[in-house]
Formats: sequence, C-alpha cells, structure tokens
Amino acid sequence: MNSGAKRVLVTGGRGFVGRPCIDRLIADGWRIDAVTSRSMPPIERQPAVRWHFCDLLDPVASRALIEVAQPTHLLHLAWHMGADVYGSPENHRWVAASLELLRAFSDAGGQRAVFAGSCAEYDWSDGGVCSEASTPLRPASTYGQCKHALADLFEDFVGRDDTPSGAWARLFFLFGPHEQPKRLIASVIRSLLRGETARCSHGQQRRDYLFTLDAADALVTLLASDVSGAINIGSGQPTRLEDLIRGVARQLDRDDLIELGAIAVPEDEPPLILADVRRLQEELGWQNKWQLDAALEHTIEWWRTRVGAS
Repeated sequence: MNSGAKRVLVTGGRGFVGRPCIDRLIADGWRIDAVTSRSMPPIERQPAVRWHFCDLLDPVASRALIEVAQPTHLLHLAWHMGADVYGSPENHRWVAASLELLRAFSDAGGQRAVFAGSCAEYDWSDGGVCSEASTPLRPASTYGQCKHALADLFEDFVGRDDTPSGAWARLFFLFGPHEQPKRLIASVIRSLLRGETARCSHGQQRRDYLFTLDAADALVTLLASDVSGAINIGSGQPTRLEDLIRGVARQLDRDDLIELGAIAVPEDEPPLILADVRRLQEELGWQNKWQLDAALEHTIEWWRTRVGAS
C-alpha cells in the first residue's frame, strides 16, 4: 500500500506493541511520526520515522506535538505499564491524557484514530467468549475500568461531522519480543535459558494468545480501514497455559525445569477468556498469520540474545 499524504502519529512507539506496528507501517509506506518519553539509542532511530520526545501526560506538550506532527491518522498505544499496571492510580491520569490527545488531534483536522483498549474491560466473573455485542463490560481492575471509561468517551467523541472516524481495538493476551520480563511467556523463556526452574500455576486456564507481529498487522489494517466501534483483536483460539509453557520447554529441551502448580491460582480465576473474532474476520477481513510454534521460536531467539547480558 502506498499511503501517499497519509501521516500517522504512533504513541508508545517503543513499546511492546508499538515497535512491530512501526515496522508494519514502514513496510506499507506510511509517513510516520512516533512518540517516546525515554532516551533512545541512535541505532534504534529508523530513517523512515520522525521521532518526538514528549510527555503525553502534559496537555500543553501533547497539543504542541500534534501541531508539529500534523498527523492525518492517530494510533494511540501509550499507557502506564508499571509493575502494578492493573491497580495503579496512574491509569486515571492516562484517561485524561488520552482524551486531551484525541481533542488536539481532532482540532488539528485529524481524519482517523485507533485507540488500544483491552479485554480487561469485559466481565470476567464467569469467563468464556467475549463478544463486542453481548458480553457485559464490568471490569474488575483499575486498569480495565480506566480503559472502559476512555472507551465510552472515545465512542461518544468520534464519528461526528466535525470529528475523526475511529475504532477501539480491544487487545487480548499478547506475547513476543520486548515483552515485560515478568509476564508469563517471557518469564518462562528467561528462566529456562538461564537453567532455572520455571515456577508456574497449574496451567489449565485457557486464554486467547496472539503474537505481537499479528497484533500489529491487525492494528495497522484497522487504521487503514473504515471499520468503526469496538473490535476484538485476538486469535479466536483458546490455548491452555500449560501448552504454551510446554511449547517453550520443548523448543529449549528443558521440560525438566517446568514446575506446574507451584503458584497458587485465585479462586475467582476464570477458566476461559476467548475473543469473539467475527467482526475482526468478517468486517475487517483479517486473520492471524503466525502459527504458535513459529511465534514462540521467534520470541525465544529474541530473548536468547539478551538473557546472557541481563
């Protein structure tokens, strides 16, 4: 695709999901501005990307960023991702900051915005298949509550005669390079590469896991489309956590280091959380491309070059 005069601003451009999104946008010929709030080694600065250092929690800086970048499209991935992401009061600040960014984008004549939501917005009390149309939105965590609050404000704002069109992408469980080291797949890979025991829960929970390169492909496809409203971004396939863990162990030939049942599971842990992907497949025309074993291999190789140095 040649996007011509389309210029996209990507927030969270150096994050877990932002990095593969930028790679995909480069491949598709977009003009790209990206935001980071951290120092960045020169080796990471792609010539095709104009980088901006900005604290998006500062509304003045946020508006100045939009004025400089003048994007036609906005892919908003940035959010608080500290150690206590699900309970942190920082989530509240990001609701306000994200809404201010959207207003500034609209005031500057922006055409289309895609914001990253979360499957944590859904009611997980009974688990099961999460549908955009029918599953109640009763998030249990501060993170989920704040994402849901922003989703309501986003949906009320976009799609008017004088505002951008927009889509709210509810991301399910992701894995891949640059994942936070303490998350499940990253932690298992790092433990096994170091020859250490990987202590896990019983692993019978089933979750909808999607490789980040697939998630990036879906997000960029959504950005370039006219699909609106909330849309699940997932594989649509339930995977037992034990199968994920054993898949990593099999590729590293270290099944002896897996200790299932070592970590207690909360009594209210839902047995299944799965994305209903009918909108994703039928309206967006998208399906994931990576097979699980290949995605795990790619992720393991990324961590292999880093564990020895960490």
